[in-house]
Amino acid sequence: MPRLGFGVYQNYDTAATTLEAFKAGYRHVDTAQVYRNEAEVGAALRASGLPRSDVFITTKCVSKTHGYESTKKGVDASLAKMQLDYIDLFLIHDPFSGTERRLETYKALLEVKAEGKIRTIGVSNYNVKHIEEIKAKGWELPAVNQIELHPFCQQKNIVDYCKKHKIVIQAYCPIIRGKMDDPAVVKVASKYNRDPAQILIRWSLERGFVPLPKSATPSRIYSNIKVYDFELDEMDMKKLDTLDRGKAGAISWNPVDAD
Repeated sequence: MPRLGFGVYQNYDTAATTLEAFKAGYRHVDTAQVYRNEAEVGAALRASGLPRSDVFITTKCVSKTHGYESTKKGVDASLAKMQLDYIDLFLIHDPFSGTERRLETYKALLEVKAEGKIRTIGVSNYNVKHIEEIKAKGWELPAVNQIELHPFCQQKNIVDYCKKHKIVIQAYCPIIRGKMDDPAVVKVASKYNRDPAQILIRWSLERGFVPLPKSATPSRIYSNIKVYDFELDEMDMKKLDTLDRGKAGAISWNPVDAD
């Protein structure tokens, strides 16, 4: 899995922007069934001319579609929409369907993986409780947990748990949906002569996460991937670490209190 992905949530010209992302060098695209743009992601991949094996595609099933049979049908529907033979990573999008349906969904994904339709199983917005449910069944743990992560929302408990259990942490909203005008972030950006988005993506990379920045603006698509020719020093990483506001820093929704 490439360390930097391209998010397509609320992307209203997905085929064009995803194709631009491929031109810029992205080889990892994060979509979801509920985004309603899987077909456009598939179209962009075909238009790019890139070999299928060079591109990592993620999609997800949201709680209203959870369940054993519905999950299996959903995987087939996603494959058909994207015109793919397999999906690299399939995530349970959220834990809000309750224990029974969460586990039914995970069991279905284990079987679909065995059939070769997906390569990797993961979860999204899961906390420790939800992953412990899987562990208690004796099943393989998810390879990935995708959660909101940026300096203002660091979710340290679940991050520490995932690291302990060797679960890869994907970071959505890594550039805080463009809300990057905090003085501390701006000051660090000025020091490195970079824009704030590049600083936030670099912070995520140096913390060992897989950031998934989203943009529909070509110039931003290109600048967001230019983050491998510099590093933040330890002092600046610590400055950004101090910005954590816990739940109050989240700009999406936080899974901590999910049943």
